[in-house]
Amino acid sequence: MKIAVLDAKTLGDDLDISPLVDIGDLIVYQTTEPEETADRIREADIVITNKVVIDADMMDAAPQLKLICIAATGTNNIDLEHAASRGITVKNVAGYSTQSVVQHTFAMALYLLEKLAYYDQSVKSGDWSRSGIFTDVSRPFYEIAGKNWGVIGFGTIGQEVARVASAFGAEIYYHSTSGSNLRHGYPHLPLEKLLSTCEIISIHAPLNAKTFELINDNNLHLIQEDAILLNLGRGGIINETDLAYELDRRRFYAGLDVLAKEPIDSGNPLMRIKHPERLLITPHIAWTSLEARQKLFEGIMKNIQTFIKEKKI
Repeated sequence: MKIAVLDAKTLGDDLDISPLVDIGDLIVYQTTEPEETADRIREADIVITNKVVIDADMMDAAPQLKLICIAATGTNNIDLEHAASRGITVKNVAGYSTQSVVQHTFAMALYLLEKLAYYDQSVKSGDWSRSGIFTDVSRPFYEIAGKNWGVIGFGTIGQEVARVASAFGAEIYYHSTSGSNLRHGYPHLPLEKLLSTCEIISIHAPLNAKTFELINDNNLHLIQEDAILLNLGRGGIINETDLAYELDRRRFYAGLDVLAKEPIDSGNPLMRIKHPERLLITPHIAWTSLEARQKLFEGIMKNIQTFIKEKKI
């Protein structure tokens, strides 16, 4: 049994994947470029990939391939139809990162809400010391309690964000991007109403035909002054050029953990906005707590073990 890991770097050096050695002959690649994929999976029985694309031609060049394990929830990097026609099993892992993403949502919200970058710099630059007073209220911030928190995308993560925001004392509203997820104990609002009503808005939706550039210049102007917009769903849900323009045009704040192209291009308009203090970008890390990555690997191991048992390999 030959196992190939195509992008181990995305799992982190601190994650122990050595138990795979007990299953078969293991070869680990830290990263894999598109032109390298076919050769690297050619003799593999099992392939583990996070974001490396495996298309029909690559599968056809790998006659021994029996199982593709996706080190993620999304399966859009695999030609699922062709895999099925070839009898290749494809397994993903769901639910491993919920708490990590929820925690990062609030980390971003609180960072922007409480102007922490400004106050950290005020202390480290010596401005606070020179002020001669015990506190600094030059950049007011407000509490989550009593504010309207809007959740766009109300799956498992969106529902957990709503629960935690409720514990902070927020009033919760949500918008179902599919239009069918409507049976919940919180008010459902049309997108435009949610954007104009809520002081904090967090996105936890998948990227599909209904959500592509869902937030754009047609509705960004509806967001309130001093409001916070967070995207922890998928890049491409927000039109980044339109967001950059709006952040410079008036005062509100955005936190992005996902972008249309990752890593971000140096030419992305978000990299040169006039008011960078209004924007927080993190490099797609919401899912990456050590605990979440451990759960992810446990899910991969379980998928492999179940496959071997069912197929009696």
